Amino acid sequence: MRISHYVAVLDACVLAPMPVADIILRLAEGSFFTHKWSAEILKETHRTLIKFGYSQAQADRRIGAMENAFPEALVVGYEELIGAMKNDPKDRHVLAAAVRCKAHSIITANRKHFKQEHLAAYDVECLSPDEFLEHQYNLDTDRFIGILGDQAKASRRSLGELLEGLAKHVPRVASLIVA
Repeated sequence: MRISHYVAVLDACVLAPMPVADIILRLAEGSFFTHKWSAEILKETHRTLIKFGYSQAQADRRIGAMENAFPEALVVGYEELIGAMKNDPKDRHVLAAAVRCKAHSIITANRKHFKQEHLAAYDVECLSPDEFLEHQYNLDTDRFIGILGDQAKASRRSLGELLEGLAKHVPRVASLIVA
């Protein structure tokens, strides 16, 4: 069953931590939802990866792999909307991209930059990665666990080890799966 009508813009703070980005992108690939990002979000992700200790080449390779795997994720033509956005100036580009692609939500760990009063006019909600992944888990628990198992296998870790790494970023979902 394809559930690709739900559109979510992924913020840089969700795309940078590998375990979280990996599960979210695997879910998108599995048609749980349609994900979007902008060139500006990818540049910010690149800068964050460098801050995390990635080399320039590693960060380039990761962003390039994301762009090559998901060319349809790129939102364009949002730049003229940035000035009209009322949320935090540092993240107006994210909301503008969400408005341009008619996203249902922005997935971010930086919720303070996306207050409800700034999103309501565009019918966009802001979800933490934990909240978003919990929704995805509840959509199809068996497929979610299967995709998580694939992620563990691809990363050469046990499901328990993967959940331990995820718990640092999405503790509610990790606890839900362990239970």
